[in-house]
Amino acid sequence: MRYDDVKTDLRAAYDASADDREAMDDAPWKASERARFAARLAPGAALLEIGAGHGVSGRRFADEGFAVTCTDLSPALVAHCRAKGLDARVMDFARLDFPDAAFGAVFAMNCLLHVPKAELPGVLAGIDRVLAPGGLFYWGQYGGRDSEGVWDGDRYEPKRYFSFFTADRIEALAQRHFTLLDTALVPVGGAIDQYQGLVLRKR
Repeated sequence: MRYDDVKTDLRAAYDASADDREAMDDAPWKASERARFAARLAPGAALLEIGAGHGVSGRRFADEGFAVTCTDLSPALVAHCRAKGLDARVMDFARLDFPDAAFGAVFAMNCLLHVPKAELPGVLAGIDRVLAPGGLFYWGQYGGRDSEGVWDGDRYEPKRYFSFFTADRIEALAQRHFTLLDTALVPVGGAIDQYQGLVLRKR
């Protein structure tokens, strides 16, 4: 399955669930991961968040003084970002419409897990393109096992496509494109083995 085939259902699923997602709690480990990344950034850095969802992370980064731009595939979620006072745009992270080297940092939390593995290198190359020299990239997603496909048990409709990695495999893929600075593996329980948070630097 190709990402172009996946994203129509993704957009529909997230548009339909946008209001419910607004009511979701911000887990403490997510705040810790944001802080871990923010501690490495220059004050006031231009930060792009892809797959920004309803803007919780973007708002937190903006409150810390970073110049935040949010993007998401879902118009409904972008509306939630804008309601929080964020510069937010409907945009596919596989086709980032920004100049080269436009951002000092890119933040991606639980969005790239919707990309089929065969197409991830192209998406990572696009992220690399918009990063300034020495820029930092946070890539975080659920994983712990190797699998990909539509999740039959998903409560969202249409059901979403997920691509998961073991920690070793996601690190190996990341290091083909970026310099790996560190990885945090967070146990999350339930049907998911772990959350993998990678901090990477543009080469």
